[in-house]
Amino acid sequence: MNKKRIISGVITISSLALLAACSPQEDENQSSSESSSGYQMMNESEDMYNDMDDMMHDDEGEIPEGLQAAENPTYSVGDRVTIQTNHMEGMEGATGTVVGAFDTVAYEVTYEPTNGDSIVENHKWVLKEEIPEARNQEEPLSEGTEVTLEASHMEGMEGVTATIDSAEETTVYMLDFQPTDGGEMVENHKWVTEDELSPE
Repeated sequence: MNKKRIISGVITISSLALLAACSPQEDENQSSSESSSGYQMMNESEDMYNDMDDMMHDDEGEIPEGLQAAENPTYSVGDRVTIQTNHMEGMEGATGTVVGAFDTVAYEVTYEPTNGDSIVENHKWVLKEEIPEARNQEEPLSEGTEVTLEASHMEGMEGVTATIDSAEETTVYMLDFQPTDGGEMVENHKWVTEDELSPE
């Protein structure tokens, strides 16, 4: 009888030891699973951020070939201005610094991006120097004319066929500005027309 009790006790103690040993392992597995889920969510968040980043304006300061600096612009390089247009979020009301001023024809265009995004309507602005069909024309192209865009201001823009919505002979500006929504500094924004700016 005593032997049976001793054996039974040993089995009970062994069982408890096994359970105790298993519990931390299960906790570790659960933690590992939670870590994996957190890592996956972090990756998904990064992917969402990258997708948003794709939609943002580029920050390259390259000037299209043939674009001439304005001789007597209202705002000179280095001038601080207030932006009165909303081409992108956080732009309207922001304070900008003029990086360049150029006399040209600015076109408003509608196009379907090559990256699968929705049709972009009334995009402002693409310059005549960024449109092969307009480059050597004395007069602005008329509304409804189909053209090819050689600009890369936005993802999926370069090389697409676009339709002219309007044309404006004006001075255009390239700007640096801090968005009003707290976004990162935008450098070399292309383009803003003179009537979309006011003195700071």
